[in-house]
Amino acid sequence: MKMEHRSTRRVAYDKILRFLLYFCAFLTCALLVLLIGYIFYRGFPNVTVELLTSEPSVLKNVIGILPNLINTLALVLGTLIIVLPLGVGAAIYLTEYAKSRKLVAVIEFATETLTGIPSILYGLVGMLFFVQFLGWESSIRAGIFTLVIMILPTIVRTTQESLKTVPQSYREAALGLGSGKWRMVRTVVLPSSIDGIVTGCILAIGRIVGESAALLFTAGSAAVLVKNLFSLSGLHSLLTTSGGSLTVALYIYSLERGKIEVGFAIAAILMVLTLVINLSAKWLGGKLKK
Repeated sequence: MKMEHRSTRRVAYDKILRFLLYFCAFLTCALLVLLIGYIFYRGFPNVTVELLTSEPSVLKNVIGILPNLINTLALVLGTLIIVLPLGVGAAIYLTEYAKSRKLVAVIEFATETLTGIPSILYGLVGMLFFVQFLGWESSIRAGIFTLVIMILPTIVRTTQESLKTVPQSYREAALGLGSGKWRMVRTVVLPSSIDGIVTGCILAIGRIVGESAALLFTAGSAAVLVKNLFSLSGLHSLLTTSGGSLTVALYIYSLERGKIEVGFAIAAILMVLTLVINLSAKWLGGKLKK
């Protein structure tokens, strides 16, 4: 009788816990779908060709986000070009080359601590160092280097954890076949951990696209369309002048100017942009793995 009673209780506990797990998963997915659906429902009707292809002008009563869109892409590409080699290289050194375990532990603790610092503090430091001390003023390049400092710990930690998942036997087999240390890392370890590196890249992109506080201090909020963008002079002008990202434009239009519908339109564009960049990163990661 006692065994049957215990078995019945275990079955009941199992059913309750399974129901709770399914409920939590359903609630999470439902909240995500509700949030995305509401933003798209409020935002897409206000997305127009004029909004996407125009420069804002108070005199002409024109609302446009083309400069903000270009600034956002410049911030994403500029930050990734700098932070990915630094972050992946640091993770490779800590995992494959560093001899002192105490030094590795200290660096890991420092990166984890830096990951939890609020972004507005990074913006304050970036403003004091890049904008004022170096004399760059509010510019895209000041925003890029501030984002590099902010994103670097995330890239280092995700890449390092991904490298640790590669079985030690892979390394021993490559070294046993006569490969050098760097050849082993380049041809065996990195391809086996490319999924984790892409995941870190996607996390970095999401944080860059969604950042506003740090960029208000460093990159500024101007929305000026740069001429001759694909020339060296135009690229230099883009990097050295003030430029607000899409999230900064969302803040300005929604809170300062009270144009809520424009804010929802920018939010919908941000979600589509993030999705496209993340899918591109996954596709590129698959190509690199092959």
